[in-house]
Amino acid sequence: MNIGEELRPLLRRGVAEVIFEEELVRLHHSGRPLRIKYGVDPSRPDLHLGHAVCLRKLRQLQDLGHEVIFIVGDWTAQIGDPSGQSTTRLMLSADEVRANAETYLQQYFKIVDRSKTKVVWQSQWFSSFTLTNIIQLTSRFTVAQLLAREDFARRYESGRPIAITELLYPMLQAYDSVAIEADVELGGTDQRFNFLVGRELQNMMGQPPQQIILIPLLVGTDGTQKMSKSLNNYIAFRDTPREMYGKLMSIPDHLILPYFELVTDVSDAELEGFRQRLAEESLNPMLLKQRLAREIVSQFYTSKTAEEAERHFIKVFQRREIPEDLPERVLHPGQLRIPLQIFHHGLEGTPHHREEEARTLADVADLLVTTGLARSRGEGKRLVAQRAVEIDGKEVLGSIASVRDGSVIRAGKRRFVRLRLVEDEKA
Repeated sequence: MNIGEELRPLLRRGVAEVIFEEELVRLHHSGRPLRIKYGVDPSRPDLHLGHAVCLRKLRQLQDLGHEVIFIVGDWTAQIGDPSGQSTTRLMLSADEVRANAETYLQQYFKIVDRSKTKVVWQSQWFSSFTLTNIIQLTSRFTVAQLLAREDFARRYESGRPIAITELLYPMLQAYDSVAIEADVELGGTDQRFNFLVGRELQNMMGQPPQQIILIPLLVGTDGTQKMSKSLNNYIAFRDTPREMYGKLMSIPDHLILPYFELVTDVSDAELEGFRQRLAEESLNPMLLKQRLAREIVSQFYTSKTAEEAERHFIKVFQRREIPEDLPERVLHPGQLRIPLQIFHHGLEGTPHHREEEARTLADVADLLVTTGLARSRGEGKRLVAQRAVEIDGKEVLGSIASVRDGSVIRAGKRRFVRLRLVEDEKA
């Protein structure tokens, strides 16, 4: 069936697989709004650009007149779904799930149209489930069917544990489709097995089976693995404009075009032009990354904010200049492991004759923690070992360094503070 110009951008760009496309096209042309299922387990409170790929596709479906049924998996989040991971996800309390979900929803509506979204909580149907209901549900599937899921099969073959609760997860997610009578389910390619179980369960229970739209998994800033908070290769919705811009400038060159395709509205024709010019080496990838970073930061903030973030990046990271609006951190002697003793001699005993040149010895790892540049002494030591710490423009190589009132400390590429030293806590 010809999908037509209306559906072509939706199904041909940023989509890994459609099951089944012909039926989906027929449903779209039926004249009634389709119920598009999108479920999340709010196991973490923050969303990142990997989520944006799915949310942008949901918005496209809404713009075609369809309704998104947003299912908050407050039940299954307390069970844990590995979703391709090699280990069991930790269970969360009901309070943790609800807190995460509220934060999630605030970010979700940065992209998806609130007026065309219905938010439902799994507990609306699962809270009344009895043991009889669970047994009836599980009786419809075999262990062999569930072990066909790739990550379960790998863990089973290698002797790693699979909790019974995890085997329940695909069936519970499938029942969500039955509960809301989903026409279409959309999500990442790692959910393919669960979505197919949903089709099968709907068919068993006398409903038309849902169609499936699978979205590619966005590769993280490391250039190899899917974007994930646990891998620290993510760009969060709630990153500041400067952080977001800087992280986008750090991605490997081979991710530039996939990011344009999946997370921007740049036209296919322009993308093809980028592709050709990169192949001909007539376009500097750095300039293309700047365009990408402006496009994405503008989505979450404004074009003016994106331009300011770009100016900051050029000033600090390309010209290696110090930012003008540095946060200040005030320290007093009790906060460092080496007592603050302001002296007028350099580390080699060379006298300083001006008061403003007075230096102070400090334990670097402790200094990074107390100024908020590292979360722990261990992280601080790693930053030093990675040669990622500078004080007043000089790289720190040891565990002890000297600072002064007004010293500028840099940790990593994007974190700066200006230090104020005071002789006692009351100052």
